[in-house]
Amino acid sequence: MRQGTAFLAVDLGTTTLAGRLLGADGAVLAEARHLNPQALFGADIIRRLEAARGGEGGRLQGLLVEGIASLVAELLTQASLPRRAIAAAAAAGNPGISYLLRNLPVDAILFPPHRPAEHQGVDLAPETLGLDLPVPLYLFPLVSGYVGGDLVAFVYSRPSVEAGTFFLDIGTNGEMALFDGTRWWVTSVAAGPAFEGGGISCGIPLAPGAVTDVAVEDDKLKLTVQGGASPRGLCGSGLAAAVAAALDGGLIDSRGTIASAGEIATNLARHIVESPAGRGLRLHRDAAGELLLTQEDIRNFQLAKGAILAGVECLLQRAGLRAEEVRLSLVTGAFGFSLAPAVLKRVAILPKNMVDKVVFVPGGALLGVGRFLLDPEGRTTLAELAARLKPYPLSGTPAFEQAFLRAIDF
Repeated sequence: MRQGTAFLAVDLGTTTLAGRLLGADGAVLAEARHLNPQALFGADIIRRLEAARGGEGGRLQGLLVEGIASLVAELLTQASLPRRAIAAAAAAGNPGISYLLRNLPVDAILFPPHRPAEHQGVDLAPETLGLDLPVPLYLFPLVSGYVGGDLVAFVYSRPSVEAGTFFLDIGTNGEMALFDGTRWWVTSVAAGPAFEGGGISCGIPLAPGAVTDVAVEDDKLKLTVQGGASPRGLCGSGLAAAVAAALDGGLIDSRGTIASAGEIATNLARHIVESPAGRGLRLHRDAAGELLLTQEDIRNFQLAKGAILAGVECLLQRAGLRAEEVRLSLVTGAFGFSLAPAVLKRVAILPKNMVDKVVFVPGGALLGVGRFLLDPEGRTTLAELAARLKPYPLSGTPAFEQAFLRAIDF
């Protein structure tokens, strides 16, 4: 494309930075994803916030700006556009990433009552960030210290919302919103990086070679691989599908324990391997290496999915709704690919009565940021929406802890 007008939308994820360039008509001119360079300070946001408290705030801000700059450069190259073609830019992120981008004191979001002093949407001057943009970068408003602009953007992506609509953004945090017809209920749970391939021995982000699906066929585990390449690792959807297939094949029991080969009456037993490090589930092996799902990997997945399920159940209870009263469940985030309802049910990420109403929305936060950029009344509409999102704290509450213990098993 020759010189024109473009709008820059960015999703500031803890693990992944995603961006799009949009034309004036909303057409996607370019799209890219980069790993967040702040991972040098830890995979989870809490470690990074603690590092910022320890004096590393400037370095964390610099790394994030470097990541955004690299992402923007790739988008402009894809679209064959000059930098001056960017007419407006906006970004959304969780509270921690938003604070680290601005290099603000983080105590307000790290510690109870988790009420950020700076929560309104704000224009960030490129020169104050050290970011080469011809326009300010608008940063989406926050709801609380644990519900961020990324969830606000996801909800904003829907021009109209009916009663009984549920939103879930799955990443390092599981941020969720529920509209009961009158008011909004929102919360967040710490899921960890498993859904993005982090903390998993063979986990990788979505890329060529990432396993996106696993199924049992004729006593074999059949892998679906992104790009048709040789399997290199599991992205989030591949991890969930692998666990579901292992459960179906009797390789894992309902408590998440890998069975011994002698306990399996089918040829699937050959996928069980024993090593000095413990028992594992071999998904693939070739001359380049093997994909081995360990017992610790499965436990990490259980912790992540258990947090999501417990959060959903607690939010429903707080809103006074039953799972069967949810009419639509919109899911976005880190899986890489959508998951079949059978997989969602098997690994118990959502209540069973909600699974058949799930619609996967690729790049939900980016859709919302894009809609905002193209809407002349975007700032007013966004501010009104953010003011209606009322946070419901879960962390450390007895209700969540009890629900979480029930939600770990499959």
